[in-house]
Order: sequence, then structure tokens, then C-alpha cells
Amino acid sequence: MANKKPENMSLETSMAELEQVVEQLESGDLPLEEALKQFERGVGLVRASQQKLDAAEQKIKILMDKNGQPEFVDTSIENLD
Repeated sequence: MANKKPENMSLETSMAELEQVVEQLESGDLPLEEALKQFERGVGLVRASQQKLDAAEQKIKILMDKNGQPEFVDTSIENLD
């Protein structure tokens, strides 16, 4: 999994790998060089995941279009109740 570019991975796969990276970093058992590589990988996974989420949000906004006028719907997590 770690050889694949984050931007070419599904959101679910990126998140699963990110969880593994976090667990490895939190364990404190990695040598410094490996910890830095894992941190860098984690940053790449977070950025790619955020881009995917932003793109999905834009698609949702477009799909919520009414009568040719965009109807922006607050899609933040706090307002999903």
C-alpha cells in the first residue's frame, strides 16, 4: 500500500493507511529516519484525502442546484444532526 501515490488511492484506502501510520508513529518504536518518512507519508495522505473531500463537497453543491441557481447547503459535520 505504501508504494501507491496518495492521490491515486481511494479515500477509504488513504484513511486506513493513515491510521496505520499514526499507530506506528504513536508507538515510538521507529528510528528517527523511518519516523520522518512515515510522517511525510501521513502528510501526503492527509492532503490527498482533503482534496478528495473538497471535490466531493463541490459535487454535492452542484447537485443541490435549484432552477439554475446554486443552493449552497452547509455540509459541515456540526450541522448534520
